[in-house]
Amino acid sequence: MRIVLLGAPGSGKGTQSKLIMERYKVPQISTGDLLRAAVSAGTPLGQQAKAAMDAGELVTDDVVLGMIRERLAMPDTQRGYILDGFPRNLNQAGSLDDMLSDLGQPLDAAVLIHVDFESLMQRLTGRLTCASCGAVFNSYTHPPRQEGVCDLCGGELKHRSDDNEETIGSRLKVYQAQTEPLVQYYGDKSLLHTVKGEGEIEDIFKEVSKVLESVGGPKA
Repeated sequence: MRIVLLGAPGSGKGTQSKLIMERYKVPQISTGDLLRAAVSAGTPLGQQAKAAMDAGELVTDDVVLGMIRERLAMPDTQRGYILDGFPRNLNQAGSLDDMLSDLGQPLDAAVLIHVDFESLMQRLTGRLTCASCGAVFNSYTHPPRQEGVCDLCGGELKHRSDDNEETIGSRLKVYQAQTEPLVQYYGDKSLLHTVKGEGEIEDIFKEVSKVLESVGGPKA
């Protein structure tokens, strides 16, 4: 079960990814995590990435793909994997396909967790985080029993300064500009499966599981 997981900020993609990992025993491969680990370990690719970041440059796709290739050689990917955070554009998608073809590990599916723009804005602008225990609430969809107070520990709930409509709207527009071509790309390859990311988490996961099992993933 080799999949790319797509979803906007606030879509619940991270939650679904964790559930897939737990149920199907496959690793999530996050390019952000790979970069941090490689830089920390001082690997050859990590040194290249650090040099680029220290110079204020973007890490090249070749370096990121090299890290993914190394990660896919590890034994825990034999049952499959979830790619998260890559590809972000068409060039990366094409390069990824070429590399996976060389490895004999082509993708089985690209799964899009879709949530409409208005709902994403509510989820992100209404987010409240407990300063004490880190619990997350939402003033629209999951409000605390007492305004400003955490249900779990009684700590103060805070609204992140960057969780405002202007900033979030810009983030979502960037995501849409990057992702819409990928949706078309994977759709043209008959790899795209769209799951509606609204409703109860368990119900969404049932739909995700149906997709994964339909493309030959291991049974739960």
